[in-house]
Amino acid sequence: MIVILKRDPDREQLESLIAWLQEKGIIIHTSIGEQNTVLGLVGDTSALDVDLIAALDIVEDVKRVQEPYKNANRKFHPEDTVVKVGNTQIGGGALTIMAGPCSVESEEQVVAIAKAVKASGATMLRGGAFKPRTSPYAFQGLGAVGLEYLKVARQETGLPIVTELMDLSQLPLFKDVDVIQIGARNMQNFDLLRAVGCQDKPVMIKRGMSATYEEWLMSAEYVMAGGNENVILCERGIRTFEHYTRNTLDMAAIPVLRKLTHLPIIVDPSHATGKSWLVAPLAQAAVAAGADGLLIEVHNDPAHALCDGPQSLRPEAFDPLAKKLLRLHQVMRELEG
Repeated sequence: MIVILKRDPDREQLESLIAWLQEKGIIIHTSIGEQNTVLGLVGDTSALDVDLIAALDIVEDVKRVQEPYKNANRKFHPEDTVVKVGNTQIGGGALTIMAGPCSVESEEQVVAIAKAVKASGATMLRGGAFKPRTSPYAFQGLGAVGLEYLKVARQETGLPIVTELMDLSQLPLFKDVDVIQIGARNMQNFDLLRAVGCQDKPVMIKRGMSATYEEWLMSAEYVMAGGNENVILCERGIRTFEHYTRNTLDMAAIPVLRKLTHLPIIVDPSHATGKSWLVAPLAQAAVAAGADGLLIEVHNDPAHALCDGPQSLRPEAFDPLAKKLLRLHQVMRELEG
């Protein structure tokens, strides 16, 4: 249930309403927007008298929310959420470009790539230290050593780091990571989602390869229900009957999520296609459709990459693309304004 308050509600009446709701075991999430203040009521609201609440002088309207996700629901939080990471942010009108190698292979490699992508306009460094692989014989990442190399790259460039958490046992190692990524295979690992929900750092949830929008948002709800509201959604392609590309990038997810949720939306065209030559056109399409950011794989030697080389851009190819994306974003902002 949501309670929409009138502008400048009487503070004494508001405090009285909140106290009454809390006595009934209701958890209240307050969202203050430009026009209205919204109270999102989480818990068993079936016994609450909607007419009684609506009759209060400070109340504009009361609505019951049918969707199972409450915290992630735009009805609860009409204003877009802005997730701040270091000196940058995700959402709020900015275009965030996260770039780097699929897998960290050495300190020299990740530092060199970090410097290159920063010079091109990227504001965050992505890189895998722990890698979930379909084959048990494929490179699984450098693990804790890879995390240390990412921290060196952050120190050298100032770029916040985004990297994937695969298992609860790894969580202590992620204390100094800026954004925790939950991969597509772990989107419904509910124990893992609960654990990162208790953290005080941003969490980026990649869409499961066969997940519906509601299932995806319910994964975000798990994190937010734990108290962590800094959640980012990442569309990385879904599995369909088409085999030409690695996955099928669901571009409709951007406007659909914009309607359903207030959370920032990132698009990963690299994993979505598995082909480097498709990254640029799909990245541009994502910006035009209103994405808050992009996750792009960049490698200095894709032909010899230990992981996902065919979908990685060389720094010299990423540079003009990043600049084009930033210009396109500015043009789209001007058209919308």
